[in-house]
Amino acid sequence: MRAIHAKHRVGRRSLVFPGRPSVLSTFTVAGPMEGQGPLGRAFDTVIPDTFYGERCWEQTESKMLREAIVHCIQAAGAAESDVDVLFTGDLLAQCIAGSYAARDLAVPHFGLYSACASFAEGLIAASAFLEGGFAAHAVVAVSSHHDAAERQFRFPTELGVQRPPTAQWTATLAAAVMLGYPGSPFAGGAGRVRITGATLGEVIDVGVKDPYDMGTAMAPAAVDTLATHFKDFGVPPSYYDVIVTGDLGAVGQRIAADLLESKGLAVKDRFQDCGLLLYDRARQDVHAGGSGAACSAGVFCAHFYRGMMNGSWRRILFAPTGALHSPVSSKQGEAIPAICHAVALEAV
Repeated sequence: MRAIHAKHRVGRRSLVFPGRPSVLSTFTVAGPMEGQGPLGRAFDTVIPDTFYGERCWEQTESKMLREAIVHCIQAAGAAESDVDVLFTGDLLAQCIAGSYAARDLAVPHFGLYSACASFAEGLIAASAFLEGGFAAHAVVAVSSHHDAAERQFRFPTELGVQRPPTAQWTATLAAAVMLGYPGSPFAGGAGRVRITGATLGEVIDVGVKDPYDMGTAMAPAAVDTLATHFKDFGVPPSYYDVIVTGDLGAVGQRIAADLLESKGLAVKDRFQDCGLLLYDRARQDVHAGGSGAACSAGVFCAHFYRGMMNGSWRRILFAPTGALHSPVSSKQGEAIPAICHAVALEAV
């Protein structure tokens, strides 16, 4: 049997992208609570209420996602016909937010699911499509809605169930990015933030069963992927200006930082978490911080991407995490497996 030479692989789990797929445009649609947080002014659109003119929260989420995709394409000066492939991810059963958003778009569609790590999974898949010559332009978009997620994974919000301190607040957000190459006719002044590599996550299960403590469940997956990334690429944590996880929250981030330090990986001086940046925990009742498929995506677009564009950071290691449980698995007493995908970005 002929051996296949994977020329773009580094180590067992990492990839390099010599063509440097670039972020051509972004767009965010945020919920009212997110609009009142520290990043509120950085979001492109803030909706007035959690229904946004729809009859249910699930339809609201799909509408937000569709608007993020459409405006992201327009922000690049492109048309739907210029997008070769669309990757979407969300938390709703059968990924209906993405499917229902895509049905109004004449764009080939892939629905992805790595829970709150779906945005990173989409960035990696889209970069591979571009690098392999299967697409010239791709859009990656994800969404989440607090009330829809609570109804599906825990309890309807109308019940007013008391949440423990370890619980996190699912973000009402939708975010989209358009990827291409620096020479793209749609790059304009953008195309300066480029994806240089990635490390693929493995499913890690440490036996946590509490759906109100996802930070503890996801932290070991983040540590595993980050440690693998530094090993595969042969770089120390100090190589990056910022190492940012997706939504470990206050509990998970502290665990992850301690575990990384115990492995000799000094990260605490540059370690941030999107779930802690999205809300003001002293003023907003989000307990341990934010979560949701669009938590990391929204913070990336509104905060980190803009920071890289204005010169605040040159290199970022972006590592969203996902809890891979379902309403059924939790009720059956199953533990919560987790995953973390890491994407390396550089501003030129």
